Amino acid sequence: MVQETGGHWRRVIIEKPFGHDLESARALNVTLREVLDERQIYRIDHYLGKETVQNMIIFRFANGIFEPIWNRRYIDHLQITAAETLGVGSRGAYYDQAGALRDMVPNHLFQLVSLTAMEPPVSFLADAVRNEQAKVIDAIQPLTPQEVLTFAIRGQYGEGFIGGERVPAYRSEPNVPPDSNTETFVALKLRIDNWRWAGVPFYLRTGKRLAKTVSEIAIQFKQAPFRLFRNTPVESLQTNELVIHIQPEEGVSLRFGAKIPGPIMRIGPVEMDFNYADCFGSTPSTGYERLIYDCMIGDATLFQRADMVEAAWNAIMPVLDLWKALPPRDFPNYPAGSWGPPEADELLARDGRQWRRVE
Repeated sequence: MVQETGGHWRRVIIEKPFGHDLESARALNVTLREVLDERQIYRIDHYLGKETVQNMIIFRFANGIFEPIWNRRYIDHLQITAAETLGVGSRGAYYDQAGALRDMVPNHLFQLVSLTAMEPPVSFLADAVRNEQAKVIDAIQPLTPQEVLTFAIRGQYGEGFIGGERVPAYRSEPNVPPDSNTETFVALKLRIDNWRWAGVPFYLRTGKRLAKTVSEIAIQFKQAPFRLFRNTPVESLQTNELVIHIQPEEGVSLRFGAKIPGPIMRIGPVEMDFNYADCFGSTPSTGYERLIYDCMIGDATLFQRADMVEAAWNAIMPVLDLWKALPPRDFPNYPAGSWGPPEADELLARDGRQWRRVE
């Protein structure tokens, strides 16, 4: 079925998960290449089919006001959130074998990290873009066992309330063992060891049964010097914040400070918002239709390559290994309808930061 004869093409779409650890991912890639060329393999991730995710490349590299400040000199840290109010539903049997870390981080979240952090590609050809993405993923510093204890937070939801309705704990979901230690929430602190991002932490969080369904990338800029305002009623300066909204609404918002009208020097936060539906009048797609179309025309830009998959698994293997050796003792540790376990807040608090408040 995959032989290309008579001028015909053959392409195969592979749905995640691409293995369950580094060893199995390598074995899967070897198996696929026994019958397919890499150019025929399309590892699909529906997150990359969303307009806002694709817009990251245009937003960064087609607008001269952003690229000069997109680095460690001006950015304090980044937060990437992929939260769901849904539980595992009928996927309990699969999910209990995977967990939130395997299910979301080496694919969805690392793809968002790579598009946010990559260097400008030399062109929009598929491999030119993916070369830069691969460099970012490869530059993620694997955590030491000691760092995993403080930089990687896991949680499992207990019963709680979503939309005013009581929902069951994860261990009470269909096809989930009553003593399951599978995580349904993950928060990570990552470091990218390259010239652009050295010293800038990337905070990631994802989970089931959280307070809101939302996916976004928040770029927090460094605080402006306060000395100018020392003899005014202004007590502190808020940092500028740029947010790429991925779902449920797709768009971009920018927060900055402005003087509140009046004789006294006071500063108030102001937001400028761009919404895809308002500006272009189109209904956002699920992502799959765009990606399947790209596969049909042979454009692999938005699909993962073998080296990207293996680099992503390599980055999270220290977390998987330590969590396997040290099972959690406090599950469930966050109620459904919350923003996860308190340790996730402590992860940022130790650095003098806090998660962005998602309205």
